[in-house]
Amino acid sequence: MIPASGRIAGALDHWSIETPDAVAASDGERQWTYAQLREQASTVAQVLLGSALRPGDRIALLDGNSLEWLAWYYGCSMAGVVPVPLNTRFAPAEWEFQLTHSGARLVLARAEFAGRLDSIADRVPGLRTRIAVDGDPGGLWETFEEAAERTSGRPVPGGGDLPGDELYQMYTSGTTGRPKGAVLTHRAVLANVRQFLDTGRLRTGERALVMMPLFHAGAAVGALTYITAGMHIRVMPAFDAEHCVEILESERIHVTTMVPVMISGVLDAVPGLVRRDLTALHTLFYGASTIPEATLRRALDAFGCDFVQAYGMTECSSTVTLLLGDDHRRALRDNPGLLLSCGRPISADTELRVVDAEGRDLPPGRVGEIVVRGPQLMAGYWRDPGATAKALEGGWMHTGDAGRFDDDGYLYVADRVKDMIVSGGENVYPREIEDVLSRMDAVAEAAVVGVPDDRWGEVPLAFLVIREGRTVTLDQVIAHCRRYLAGYKVPRRIECVADLPRNATGKVLKAELRAPYWTGRIRKV
Repeated sequence: MIPASGRIAGALDHWSIETPDAVAASDGERQWTYAQLREQASTVAQVLLGSALRPGDRIALLDGNSLEWLAWYYGCSMAGVVPVPLNTRFAPAEWEFQLTHSGARLVLARAEFAGRLDSIADRVPGLRTRIAVDGDPGGLWETFEEAAERTSGRPVPGGGDLPGDELYQMYTSGTTGRPKGAVLTHRAVLANVRQFLDTGRLRTGERALVMMPLFHAGAAVGALTYITAGMHIRVMPAFDAEHCVEILESERIHVTTMVPVMISGVLDAVPGLVRRDLTALHTLFYGASTIPEATLRRALDAFGCDFVQAYGMTECSSTVTLLLGDDHRRALRDNPGLLLSCGRPISADTELRVVDAEGRDLPPGRVGEIVVRGPQLMAGYWRDPGATAKALEGGWMHTGDAGRFDDDGYLYVADRVKDMIVSGGENVYPREIEDVLSRMDAVAEAAVVGVPDDRWGEVPLAFLVIREGRTVTLDQVIAHCRRYLAGYKVPRRIECVADLPRNATGKVLKAELRAPYWTGRIRKV
Protein backbone atom coordinates (compact mmCIF):
# COMPACT_ATOMS: atom_id res chain seq x y z
CA MET A 1 0.00 0.00 0.00
CA ILE A 2 1.94 3.04 -1.26
CA PRO A 3 0.63 6.06 0.69
CA ALA A 4 -1.19 8.62 -1.43
CA SER A 5 0.21 11.39 0.80
CA GLY A 6 3.72 10.89 -0.53
CA ARG A 7 5.07 10.54 3.02
CA ILE A 8 6.22 7.24 4.48
CA ALA A 9 3.98 7.55 7.56
CA GLY A 10 0.91 7.48 5.34
CA ALA A 11 1.18 3.67 5.11
CA LEU A 12 1.22 3.34 8.90
CA ASP A 13 -1.87 5.56 9.09
CA HIS A 14 -3.58 3.26 6.58
CA TRP A 15 -2.86 -0.04 8.32
CA SER A 16 -3.60 1.33 11.79
CA ILE A 17 -7.13 1.99 10.52
CA GLU A 18 -7.61 -1.01 8.21
CA THR A 19 -6.01 -3.70 10.44
CA PRO A 20 -5.43 -2.06 13.83
CA ASP A 21 -5.08 -5.36 15.72
CA ALA A 22 -2.70 -7.05 13.27
CA VAL A 23 0.85 -7.43 14.60
CA ALA A 24 3.19 -4.84 13.11
CA ALA A 25 6.37 -5.71 15.01
CA SER A 26 7.75 -7.94 17.75
CA ASP A 27 11.11 -8.74 19.32
CA GLY A 28 10.50 -11.95 21.25
CA GLU A 29 9.46 -10.10 24.40
CA ARG A 30 7.26 -7.27 23.19
CA GLN A 31 4.65 -7.07 20.46
CA TRP A 32 3.09 -4.00 18.88
CA THR A 33 -0.03 -4.03 16.76
CA TYR A 34 -0.41 -1.53 13.95
CA ALA A 35 -2.56 0.65 16.21
CA GLN A 36 0.09 0.48 18.95
CA LEU A 37 2.93 1.27 16.56
CA ARG A 38 0.94 4.26 15.33
CA GLU A 39 0.48 5.36 18.93
CA GLN A 40 4.18 4.90 19.73
CA ALA A 41 5.19 6.88 16.63
CA SER A 42 2.69 9.61 17.53
CA THR A 43 4.24 9.91 20.99
CA VAL A 44 7.71 10.25 19.43
CA ALA A 45 6.38 13.01 17.15
CA GLN A 46 4.77 14.68 20.16
CA VAL A 47 8.09 14.66 22.06
CA LEU A 48 9.98 16.06 19.10
CA LEU A 49 7.53 18.85 18.37
CA GLY A 50 7.32 19.64 22.08
CA SER A 51 11.11 19.98 22.24
CA ALA A 52 11.08 23.11 20.07
CA LEU A 53 12.08 21.26 16.91
CA ARG A 54 10.88 22.45 13.54
CA PRO A 55 10.39 20.61 10.25
CA GLY A 56 13.80 19.94 8.71
CA ASP A 57 15.71 19.95 12.02
CA ARG A 58 18.12 17.04 12.51
CA ILE A 59 18.06 14.63 15.44
CA ALA A 60 20.37 11.68 16.13
CA LEU A 61 19.23 8.12 16.84
CA LEU A 62 21.45 5.58 18.62
CA ASP A 63 20.40 2.06 19.51
CA GLY A 64 20.95 -1.55 18.60
CA ASN A 65 18.14 -3.31 16.77
CA SER A 66 14.89 -2.66 18.61
CA LEU A 67 11.22 -1.90 18.06
CA GLU A 68 12.00 1.72 18.91
CA TRP A 69 13.62 2.23 15.50
CA LEU A 70 10.21 1.81 13.84
CA ALA A 71 8.58 4.31 16.18
CA TRP A 72 11.48 6.71 15.60
CA TYR A 73 11.42 6.57 11.80
CA TYR A 74 7.64 7.00 11.64
CA GLY A 75 7.51 9.53 14.46
CA CYS A 76 10.12 11.68 12.73
CA SER A 77 8.10 11.43 9.53
CA MET A 78 4.99 12.68 11.35
CA ALA A 79 6.91 15.58 12.93
CA GLY A 80 8.78 16.50 9.76
CA VAL A 81 12.06 16.08 11.65
CA VAL A 82 15.01 14.42 9.89
CA PRO A 83 16.65 11.51 11.77
CA VAL A 84 20.39 10.89 11.56
CA PRO A 85 20.99 7.23 12.51
CA LEU A 86 24.30 6.59 14.28
CA ASN A 87 26.24 3.34 14.05
CA THR A 88 26.49 1.67 17.47
CA ARG A 89 29.90 0.26 16.55
CA PHE A 90 31.46 3.69 16.00
CA ALA A 91 33.89 5.33 18.39
CA PRO A 92 32.65 8.51 20.15
CA ALA A 93 34.91 10.63 17.92
CA GLU A 94 33.04 9.31 14.88
CA TRP A 95 29.67 10.16 16.45
CA GLU A 96 31.02 13.62 17.27
CA PHE A 97 31.72 14.41 13.63
CA GLN A 98 28.29 13.26 12.45
CA LEU A 99 26.46 15.07 15.25
CA THR A 100 28.37 18.28 14.57
CA HIS A 101 28.19 18.13 10.78
CA SER A 102 24.46 17.33 10.75
CA GLY A 103 23.66 20.05 13.27
CA ALA A 104 21.71 17.58 15.40
CA ARG A 105 19.71 19.36 18.11
CA LEU A 106 18.47 16.30 20.00
CA VAL A 107 19.61 12.72 20.51
CA LEU A 108 17.41 9.71 21.27
CA ALA A 109 19.54 6.85 22.58
CA ARG A 110 19.49 3.74 24.69
CA ALA A 111 20.88 4.41 28.17
CA GLU A 112 23.90 2.15 27.67
CA PHE A 113 25.34 4.70 25.19
CA ALA A 114 24.82 7.73 27.47
CA GLY A 115 28.30 7.75 28.97
CA ARG A 116 30.06 7.64 25.60
CA LEU A 117 27.78 10.34 24.22
CA ASP A 118 28.39 12.50 27.29
CA SER A 119 32.14 12.29 26.60
CA ILE A 120 31.73 14.27 23.37
CA ALA A 121 28.42 16.12 23.78
CA ASP A 122 29.98 19.35 25.08
CA ARG A 123 31.94 19.61 21.81
CA VAL A 124 28.80 19.36 19.66
CA PRO A 125 27.35 22.84 19.03
CA GLY A 126 23.58 22.94 19.08
CA LEU A 127 22.97 19.59 20.78
CA ARG A 128 20.52 20.74 23.42
CA THR A 129 18.46 17.70 24.41
CA ARG A 130 19.40 14.14 25.35
CA ILE A 131 16.62 11.60 25.82
CA ALA A 132 17.12 8.01 26.98
CA VAL A 133 14.59 5.49 25.68
CA ASP A 134 15.12 3.16 28.62
CA GLY A 135 16.22 3.81 32.18
CA ASP A 136 17.61 7.03 33.61
CA PRO A 137 21.31 7.76 32.97
CA GLY A 138 21.06 10.86 35.17
CA GLY A 139 22.95 14.07 34.57
CA LEU A 140 21.62 16.06 31.63
CA TRP A 141 19.56 13.14 30.34
CA GLU A 142 15.79 13.07 30.32
CA THR A 143 13.91 9.77 30.20
CA PHE A 144 11.51 9.21 27.34
CA GLU A 145 8.65 8.91 29.83
CA GLU A 146 9.54 12.32 31.30
CA ALA A 147 9.73 13.84 27.83
CA ALA A 148 6.35 12.35 26.90
CA GLU A 149 4.81 13.75 30.07
CA ARG A 150 6.41 17.15 29.45
CA THR A 151 4.96 17.35 25.94
CA SER A 152 1.61 15.65 26.66
CA GLY A 153 -1.30 17.08 24.70
CA ARG A 154 0.85 18.39 21.87
CA PRO A 155 -1.13 17.96 18.61
CA VAL A 156 0.55 15.65 16.09
CA PRO A 157 -0.04 16.00 12.35
CA GLY A 158 -1.07 12.99 10.28
CA GLY A 159 1.21 11.17 7.89
CA GLY A 160 0.79 13.69 5.07
CA ASP A 161 0.19 17.04 6.75
CA LEU A 162 3.69 18.49 7.03
CA PRO A 163 5.83 20.32 4.48
CA GLY A 164 9.25 19.11 3.47
CA ASP A 165 10.32 15.93 1.75
CA GLU A 166 13.47 14.90 3.65
CA LEU A 167 13.00 11.49 5.29
CA TYR A 168 16.42 10.73 6.82
CA GLN A 169 20.12 11.53 6.57
CA MET A 170 22.58 8.63 6.61
CA TYR A 171 26.32 9.05 6.61
CA THR A 172 28.39 7.33 3.99
CA SER A 173 31.87 8.05 2.69
CA GLY A 174 34.21 7.86 -0.27
CA THR A 175 37.87 7.86 -1.14
CA THR A 176 38.45 11.07 0.76
CA GLY A 177 37.46 9.25 3.95
CA ARG A 178 35.39 12.26 5.00
CA PRO A 179 31.89 11.04 5.91
CA LYS A 180 29.10 12.57 3.83
CA GLY A 181 25.49 12.85 4.89
CA ALA A 182 23.30 11.40 2.14
CA VAL A 183 19.87 13.03 2.32
CA LEU A 184 17.07 10.68 1.26
CA THR A 185 13.60 12.02 0.60
CA HIS A 186 10.20 10.45 1.19
CA ARG A 187 9.76 10.43 -2.58
CA ALA A 188 13.00 8.55 -3.21
CA VAL A 189 12.55 5.92 -0.49
CA LEU A 190 8.89 5.38 -1.41
CA ALA A 191 10.03 4.78 -4.99
CA ASN A 192 12.44 2.06 -3.80
CA VAL A 193 9.68 0.61 -1.59
CA ARG A 194 7.36 0.45 -4.59
CA GLN A 195 10.07 -1.21 -6.68
CA PHE A 196 10.43 -3.95 -4.06
CA LEU A 197 6.68 -4.41 -3.75
CA ASP A 198 6.37 -4.70 -7.52
CA THR A 199 8.52 -7.86 -7.43
CA GLY A 200 5.50 -9.60 -5.88
CA ARG A 201 7.58 -11.23 -3.14
CA LEU A 202 6.09 -9.40 -0.15
CA ARG A 203 2.53 -10.05 0.94
CA THR A 204 0.27 -8.50 3.58
CA GLY A 205 0.26 -10.49 6.81
CA GLU A 206 3.54 -12.29 6.15
CA ARG A 207 6.40 -12.27 8.67
CA ALA A 208 9.83 -10.80 7.94
CA LEU A 209 12.90 -11.33 10.15
CA VAL A 210 15.13 -8.23 10.41
CA MET A 211 18.66 -9.00 11.64
CA MET A 212 20.66 -6.37 9.76
CA PRO A 213 21.28 -3.11 11.71
CA LEU A 214 18.37 -0.69 11.40
CA PHE A 215 20.80 2.22 11.30
CA HIS A 216 21.87 0.97 7.84
CA ALA A 217 19.98 1.81 4.66
CA GLY A 218 19.31 -1.79 3.62
CA ALA A 219 17.55 -2.75 6.85
CA ALA A 220 15.81 0.62 7.22
CA VAL A 221 14.33 0.59 3.72
CA GLY A 222 13.48 -3.09 4.17
CA ALA A 223 11.57 -2.38 7.37
CA LEU A 224 9.71 0.54 5.82
CA THR A 225 8.83 -1.72 2.89
CA TYR A 226 7.47 -4.44 5.18
CA ILE A 227 5.27 -1.94 7.06
CA THR A 228 4.07 -0.45 3.79
CA ALA A 229 3.05 -3.96 2.74
CA GLY A 230 1.19 -4.54 6.03
CA MET A 231 3.57 -7.29 7.19
CA HIS A 232 4.76 -8.39 10.65
CA ILE A 233 8.40 -7.46 11.35
CA ARG A 234 10.27 -9.71 13.77
CA VAL A 235 13.22 -7.66 15.01
CA MET A 236 16.28 -9.63 16.13
CA PRO A 237 18.41 -7.49 18.48
CA ALA A 238 21.69 -9.12 17.45
CA PHE A 239 22.60 -11.87 15.03
CA ASP A 240 23.21 -15.34 16.44
CA ALA A 241 23.22 -18.29 14.04
CA GLU A 242 21.33 -20.79 16.21
CA HIS A 243 18.82 -18.23 17.44
CA CYS A 244 18.26 -17.09 13.85
CA VAL A 245 17.30 -20.62 12.81
CA GLU A 246 15.09 -21.04 15.88
CA ILE A 247 13.15 -17.91 14.92
CA LEU A 248 12.91 -18.88 11.25
CA GLU A 249 11.49 -22.25 12.25
CA SER A 250 9.30 -21.56 15.29
CA GLU A 251 7.86 -18.25 14.14
CA ARG A 252 7.29 -19.37 10.56
CA ILE A 253 9.23 -16.52 8.95
CA HIS A 254 8.51 -15.91 5.26
CA VAL A 255 11.22 -13.39 4.30
CA THR A 256 14.61 -12.35 5.66
CA THR A 257 17.83 -10.62 4.66
CA MET A 258 21.43 -11.60 5.43
CA VAL A 259 24.91 -10.83 4.22
CA PRO A 260 26.93 -13.82 2.94
CA VAL A 261 29.01 -14.03 6.14
CA MET A 262 25.77 -14.61 8.07
CA ILE A 263 24.67 -17.31 5.64
CA SER A 264 28.03 -19.06 5.97
CA GLY A 265 27.83 -18.67 9.74
CA VAL A 266 24.46 -20.41 9.88
CA LEU A 267 25.63 -23.22 7.62
CA ASP A 268 28.73 -23.81 9.76
CA ALA A 269 27.23 -23.31 13.22
CA VAL A 270 23.91 -25.14 13.00
CA PRO A 271 24.31 -28.89 12.50
CA GLY A 272 21.35 -30.64 10.96
CA LEU A 273 20.09 -27.43 9.40
CA VAL A 274 18.68 -29.34 6.44
CA ARG A 275 16.35 -31.21 8.81
CA ARG A 276 14.87 -28.04 10.36
CA ASP A 277 11.39 -27.02 9.22
CA LEU A 278 11.97 -23.81 7.26
CA THR A 279 9.14 -24.45 4.78
CA ALA A 280 7.50 -21.08 5.47
CA LEU A 281 10.60 -19.22 4.25
CA HIS A 282 10.20 -18.36 0.58
CA THR A 283 12.75 -15.55 0.03
CA LEU A 284 16.21 -14.80 1.41
CA PHE A 285 17.62 -11.48 0.24
CA TYR A 286 21.38 -10.98 0.49
CA GLY A 287 23.85 -8.29 -0.47
CA ALA A 288 27.31 -6.79 0.11
CA SER A 289 29.02 -9.52 -1.94
CA THR A 290 28.37 -12.60 -4.03
CA ILE A 291 28.02 -16.14 -2.67
CA PRO A 292 30.48 -18.81 -3.83
CA GLU A 293 28.84 -21.58 -5.85
CA ALA A 294 29.58 -24.31 -3.28
CA THR A 295 28.16 -22.21 -0.44
CA LEU A 296 25.05 -21.39 -2.44
CA ARG A 297 24.38 -25.04 -3.23
CA ARG A 298 24.62 -25.88 0.50
CA ALA A 299 22.40 -22.92 1.38
CA LEU A 300 19.72 -23.80 -1.16
CA ASP A 301 19.57 -27.34 0.19
CA ALA A 302 19.41 -26.14 3.80
CA PHE A 303 17.03 -23.17 3.48
CA GLY A 304 14.97 -24.48 0.57
CA CYS A 305 13.92 -21.00 -0.57
CA ASP A 306 14.63 -18.48 -3.32
CA PHE A 307 17.85 -16.48 -2.95
CA VAL A 308 17.77 -12.90 -4.26
CA GLN A 309 20.91 -10.77 -4.39
CA ALA A 310 20.49 -6.99 -4.08
CA TYR A 311 23.07 -4.41 -5.14
CA GLY A 312 22.89 -0.75 -4.30
CA MET A 313 24.13 1.96 -1.99
CA THR A 314 22.83 4.43 0.59
CA GLU A 315 22.72 7.18 -2.04
CA CYS A 316 20.22 5.10 -4.03
CA SER A 317 17.92 4.56 -1.03
CA SER A 318 18.96 0.93 -0.94
CA THR A 319 18.80 -1.09 -4.14
CA VAL A 320 19.24 -0.69 -7.90
CA THR A 321 19.63 -4.28 -9.15
CA LEU A 322 18.37 -7.75 -8.21
CA LEU A 323 19.66 -11.20 -9.12
CA LEU A 324 16.44 -13.16 -8.78
CA GLY A 325 15.69 -16.70 -7.66
CA ASP A 326 15.30 -17.91 -11.24
CA ASP A 327 18.71 -16.43 -12.04
CA HIS A 328 20.30 -18.42 -9.20
CA ARG A 329 18.67 -21.65 -10.38
CA ARG A 330 19.83 -21.01 -13.94
CA ALA A 331 23.36 -20.36 -12.66
CA LEU A 332 23.47 -23.63 -10.78
CA ARG A 333 21.95 -25.51 -13.67
CA ASP A 334 24.21 -24.43 -16.53
CA ASN A 335 25.81 -21.01 -16.00
CA PRO A 336 27.78 -20.76 -12.72
CA GLY A 337 29.44 -17.56 -13.89
CA LEU A 338 26.09 -15.81 -13.44
CA LEU A 339 26.58 -16.06 -9.66
CA LEU A 340 29.24 -13.37 -10.00
CA SER A 341 26.57 -10.97 -11.29
CA CYS A 342 24.51 -8.66 -9.11
CA GLY A 343 21.59 -8.92 -11.52
CA ARG A 344 19.57 -6.53 -13.63
CA PRO A 345 17.73 -3.28 -12.80
CA ILE A 346 15.16 -3.64 -10.03
CA SER A 347 12.55 -1.82 -12.12
CA ALA A 348 11.81 -0.31 -15.50
CA ASP A 349 12.40 3.19 -14.11
CA THR A 350 15.90 2.32 -12.86
CA GLU A 351 18.53 2.91 -15.54
CA LEU A 352 22.12 1.68 -15.37
CA ARG A 353 25.07 2.43 -17.61
CA VAL A 354 28.74 1.52 -17.63
CA VAL A 355 30.83 4.47 -18.79
CA ASP A 356 34.44 5.41 -19.43
CA ALA A 357 36.29 8.32 -17.84
CA GLU A 358 34.67 10.73 -20.33
CA GLY A 359 31.16 9.48 -19.56
CA ARG A 360 30.77 7.51 -22.81
CA ASP A 361 28.82 4.26 -22.77
CA LEU A 362 30.89 1.11 -22.98
CA PRO A 363 29.80 -2.08 -24.78
CA PRO A 364 29.12 -5.39 -22.97
CA GLY A 365 32.29 -6.92 -21.59
CA ARG A 366 34.14 -3.60 -21.16
CA VAL A 367 34.76 -2.43 -17.59
CA GLY A 368 33.93 1.13 -16.61
CA GLU A 369 32.19 3.07 -13.86
CA ILE A 370 28.63 2.08 -12.98
CA VAL A 371 26.24 5.03 -13.05
CA VAL A 372 22.56 4.93 -12.07
CA ARG A 373 19.48 7.04 -12.72
CA GLY A 374 16.10 6.49 -11.13
CA PRO A 375 13.51 7.90 -8.72
CA GLN A 376 15.26 6.33 -5.71
CA LEU A 377 18.36 8.58 -5.86
CA MET A 378 19.29 10.84 -2.95
CA ALA A 379 18.65 14.58 -2.99
CA GLY A 380 22.33 15.18 -2.33
CA TYR A 381 24.98 15.34 0.37
CA TRP A 382 24.19 17.55 3.35
CA ARG A 383 26.15 20.80 3.29
CA ASP A 384 28.42 19.55 0.52
CA PRO A 385 27.34 21.01 -2.83
CA GLY A 386 30.64 20.14 -4.49
CA ALA A 387 30.41 16.44 -3.66
CA THR A 388 26.73 16.46 -4.62
CA ALA A 389 27.41 17.97 -8.03
CA LYS A 390 30.18 15.44 -8.69
CA ALA A 391 28.16 12.42 -7.54
CA LEU A 392 24.98 13.40 -9.39
CA GLU A 393 26.59 14.87 -12.51
CA GLY A 394 24.12 14.88 -15.37
CA GLY A 395 21.38 13.44 -13.17
CA TRP A 396 23.21 10.09 -12.82
CA MET A 397 24.57 8.73 -9.56
CA HIS A 398 28.25 7.97 -10.07
CA THR A 399 28.68 4.96 -7.81
CA GLY A 400 32.45 4.74 -7.76
CA ASP A 401 32.10 1.04 -8.55
CA ALA A 402 33.66 -0.41 -11.67
CA GLY A 403 31.68 -3.04 -13.54
CA ARG A 404 30.57 -4.46 -16.83
CA PHE A 405 27.45 -5.79 -18.53
CA ASP A 406 27.15 -9.12 -20.26
CA ASP A 407 25.20 -9.61 -23.48
CA ASP A 408 22.00 -10.34 -21.53
CA GLY A 409 22.11 -7.12 -19.55
CA TYR A 410 23.37 -8.61 -16.27
CA LEU A 411 25.66 -6.33 -14.30
CA TYR A 412 28.95 -7.55 -12.82
CA VAL A 413 30.86 -5.53 -10.22
CA ALA A 414 34.52 -5.96 -11.13
CA ASP A 415 36.33 -3.72 -8.67
CA ARG A 416 35.87 -0.43 -6.85
CA VAL A 417 36.83 2.86 -8.38
CA LYS A 418 36.64 4.11 -4.84
CA ASP A 419 38.88 2.08 -2.57
CA MET A 420 36.10 1.11 -0.18
CA ILE A 421 36.44 -2.23 1.60
CA VAL A 422 33.36 -4.35 2.37
CA SER A 423 34.01 -6.39 5.51
CA GLY A 424 31.19 -8.55 6.84
CA GLY A 425 28.62 -6.30 5.20
CA GLU A 426 30.11 -3.10 6.67
CA ASN A 427 31.69 -0.42 4.51
CA VAL A 428 35.25 0.45 5.51
CA TYR A 429 37.01 3.48 4.04
CA PRO A 430 40.83 3.27 3.82
CA ARG A 431 41.49 7.00 4.06
CA GLU A 432 39.76 7.14 7.44
CA ILE A 433 42.04 4.37 8.76
CA GLU A 434 45.10 5.97 7.16
CA ASP A 435 44.36 9.26 8.92
CA VAL A 436 44.27 7.46 12.27
CA LEU A 437 47.47 5.51 11.55
CA SER A 438 49.27 8.73 10.60
CA ARG A 439 48.78 9.94 14.18
CA MET A 440 51.20 7.27 15.41
CA ASP A 441 54.64 8.80 16.07
CA ALA A 442 56.43 5.84 14.51
CA VAL A 443 54.44 5.93 11.24
CA ALA A 444 55.73 8.08 8.40
CA GLU A 445 53.19 6.94 5.79
CA ALA A 446 50.26 4.53 5.64
CA ALA A 447 48.19 2.94 2.89
CA VAL A 448 45.26 0.63 3.58
CA VAL A 449 43.73 -1.86 1.14
CA GLY A 450 41.18 -4.63 1.34
CA VAL A 451 42.46 -8.19 1.12
CA PRO A 452 40.36 -11.37 0.87
CA ASP A 453 39.20 -13.13 4.01
CA ASP A 454 37.23 -16.39 3.99
CA ARG A 455 34.97 -15.29 6.85
CA TRP A 456 34.49 -11.55 6.35
CA GLY A 457 34.90 -11.24 2.58
CA GLU A 458 37.53 -8.52 2.94
CA VAL A 459 39.58 -7.14 5.83
CA PRO A 460 41.84 -4.08 6.02
CA LEU A 461 45.58 -4.57 5.54
CA ALA A 462 47.82 -1.62 6.44
CA PHE A 463 51.09 -0.96 4.63
CA LEU A 464 53.29 1.17 6.88
CA VAL A 465 56.45 3.13 6.23
CA ILE A 466 58.16 3.35 9.62
CA ARG A 467 60.29 6.30 10.67
CA GLU A 468 63.99 5.65 10.92
CA GLY A 469 65.03 4.21 14.26
CA ARG A 470 61.45 3.38 15.26
CA THR A 471 59.45 0.15 15.37
CA VAL A 472 55.79 -0.71 15.59
CA THR A 473 53.92 -3.95 16.27
CA LEU A 474 50.50 -5.17 15.19
CA ASP A 475 49.31 -5.05 18.81
CA GLN A 476 50.33 -1.38 19.03
CA VAL A 477 48.50 -0.59 15.79
CA ILE A 478 45.35 -2.35 16.98
CA ALA A 479 45.41 -0.61 20.36
CA HIS A 480 45.90 2.79 18.74
CA CYS A 481 43.17 2.31 16.13
CA ARG A 482 40.62 1.05 18.64
CA ARG A 483 40.76 4.45 20.36
CA TYR A 484 39.37 6.14 17.26
CA LEU A 485 37.65 3.53 15.09
CA ALA A 486 34.93 0.92 15.19
CA GLY A 487 36.35 -2.58 15.67
CA TYR A 488 35.62 -3.77 12.14
CA LYS A 489 37.73 -0.93 10.72
CA VAL A 490 40.85 -1.86 12.68
CA PRO A 491 43.52 -3.48 10.45
CA ARG A 492 43.90 -7.21 11.05
CA ARG A 493 47.34 -7.27 9.44
CA ILE A 494 50.22 -4.89 8.80
CA GLU A 495 53.12 -4.93 6.36
CA CYS A 496 56.10 -2.68 7.05
CA VAL A 497 57.65 -1.48 3.78
CA ALA A 498 60.50 0.82 2.82
CA ASP A 499 58.24 2.97 0.64
CA LEU A 500 54.85 2.97 -1.09
CA PRO A 501 54.49 2.55 -4.87
CA ARG A 502 53.37 5.75 -6.54
CA ASN A 503 52.59 7.05 -10.01
CA ALA A 504 54.16 10.09 -11.63
CA THR A 505 51.84 12.46 -9.81
CA GLY A 506 52.62 10.94 -6.42
CA LYS A 507 49.38 9.01 -5.99
CA VAL A 508 49.80 5.72 -4.12
CA LEU A 509 49.20 2.77 -6.46
CA LYS A 510 46.80 0.79 -4.31
CA ALA A 511 45.96 -1.61 -7.12
CA GLU A 512 49.61 -2.65 -7.05
CA LEU A 513 49.46 -3.20 -3.29
CA ARG A 514 46.26 -5.25 -3.57
CA ALA A 515 47.15 -7.34 -6.60
CA PRO A 516 49.23 -10.15 -4.96
CA TYR A 517 46.45 -10.89 -2.47
CA TRP A 518 43.74 -11.20 -5.13
CA THR A 519 45.68 -13.41 -7.57
CA GLY A 520 43.46 -16.18 -8.88
CA ARG A 521 40.25 -14.55 -7.69
CA ILE A 522 37.66 -13.67 -10.33
CA ARG A 523 35.83 -11.01 -8.37
CA LYS A 524 37.99 -8.27 -6.89
CA VAL A 525 35.60 -7.08 -4.15
